[in-house]
Amino acid sequence: MFGAAFLALLLALPVFVVVGHLFAPHGEVWGHLAETVLTRYVVNTAWLVFGVGLGTLVLGIGTAWLVTMYRFPGQRVLEWALLLPLAAPGYAIAYAYAGLFDFAGPVQSWLRASFDWSRGDYWFPEFRSLGGAAFIFTVVLYPYVYMLARSAFLAQSVCALEIGRTLGLGPLGEFLRVGLPLARPALAAGVAFALMETLSDFGAVQHLGVDTFTTGIYRTWFSLGDATAAAQLAVVLLAVVIALLAGERLLRGSARFEQTSRRYRPLQPVRLGGIAGVAALVACLLPVIFGFLLPGGQLLAWAIATAGEVLDARFALEAVRSLALAAAAALLAVACALVLAYALRLRSGRIARAAVRLAGLGYAVPGSVIAVGILLPLAWVDHGLGAIARGVFGIETGLIIGGTVAALLFAYIVRFLAVSLNTVDASLAKVTPSMDSAARSLGASPVNALVRVHAPIVSGGLLTAGLLVLVDTMKELPATLILRPFDFGTLSVRAYEFASDEQLREAAVPALLIVAVGLVPVAIISRAITRSRPGRHDGEGAQ
Repeated sequence: MFGAAFLALLLALPVFVVVGHLFAPHGEVWGHLAETVLTRYVVNTAWLVFGVGLGTLVLGIGTAWLVTMYRFPGQRVLEWALLLPLAAPGYAIAYAYAGLFDFAGPVQSWLRASFDWSRGDYWFPEFRSLGGAAFIFTVVLYPYVYMLARSAFLAQSVCALEIGRTLGLGPLGEFLRVGLPLARPALAAGVAFALMETLSDFGAVQHLGVDTFTTGIYRTWFSLGDATAAAQLAVVLLAVVIALLAGERLLRGSARFEQTSRRYRPLQPVRLGGIAGVAALVACLLPVIFGFLLPGGQLLAWAIATAGEVLDARFALEAVRSLALAAAAALLAVACALVLAYALRLRSGRIARAAVRLAGLGYAVPGSVIAVGILLPLAWVDHGLGAIARGVFGIETGLIIGGTVAALLFAYIVRFLAVSLNTVDASLAKVTPSMDSAARSLGASPVNALVRVHAPIVSGGLLTAGLLVLVDTMKELPATLILRPFDFGTLSVRAYEFASDEQLREAAVPALLIVAVGLVPVAIISRAITRSRPGRHDGEGAQ
């Protein structure tokens, strides 16, 4: 248990380091930030949180309710298609929309050619703006609300809705007064996930020219060279994340949202035809079009046009490097998650639970914050080792730990441990306690029992957790940009570099490969949601 607690504290160290810099002396750079850009960071971040929160809530709840409660043309396909935007990183979608709808893009070029317009003759929405960023994050991140809302709606019994009908509630009243309250905890969690992804994004907001705390941290560190000011900006961003997580809990207070009936009868979806069926189809199809098909189609067209220029030895090296790095991060994250979850199974006291919660805090922390929290102590260690090397051996060592693949892997584990921890913990919970007793009666130590009994039983959950971490690692951009070794490229970095040079067509190939890999967890999640329905028998599809 001591080893697991030490591991948990080690993984929480970057957060502690960042928070510790809150009390460091303020330098001139911080004063400059406060006078010039800090207000803009706060305002833009606040508007993004509001817009994305509202947008993902409306899209996620509406589509989840429609595909769960009604049957209409294309409904079964849309059940899983609505998850497709999860496969694409936000920065890839931002590149596609910027290329499509910029002044020199195909859409506006076609409008000017068709109607003989010139600049100033017409109005067109500006995607390189705060509103454009909010739109892109909404259509990319609404699946977080959708998948949790759909799981919650599937778990509801028709008995609860029938009680609403006996009280005179119509379809809208059932939705507002019964369905939504029962699903509120799941909806809050979905919105929190979407907002955490929004706050942690760097590639999309940087490309669209929207100043947020994430872009501020990057610029303060690399352009102004002030690590302390960057860490203090990171503390502010971390405080925003914590406030979001605590906000819903405070609003909920002591209220509870659960079914009191012990009877469960599966929902009987209502079949929609005519105009109602077409309206439901359009309402569910539009998020898929704007969140995946339209930008994905543009990326595919660009990738086909530029594949001959981009697919070279360097690209192959970066693709292999990305997959190897992501696979290593997935393996290490799953191993850490297995140790922590098993330690909690053996001794689930308050201290153990607190340690595991600390270890899983990384997913709620933006990658840029984690990167700052790792670089600061590593820079101190490298400086100390360098001083020893100069004094004893008379040599200059440069970076020894910081700016290495090891530091980057540690950042990935801290960032995505919670993804694997939740999956592994859920898998271990399905192993009956009698298995532990049987292993101990045969003289197996806890470590032997974990390796020879538990790990084989939960191998499917371990594989799922590893795949989820692998895909998240391949998409991660801010931590990779800050911590990667010199001249160490990955697919996400390659796409970012092309886009920074306004070579959006060339950025499509690495971005599209990341999207293709991201389709794997989408299929896993869709299958898991369908199988999670209470009362469902093996081999039975969702009814």
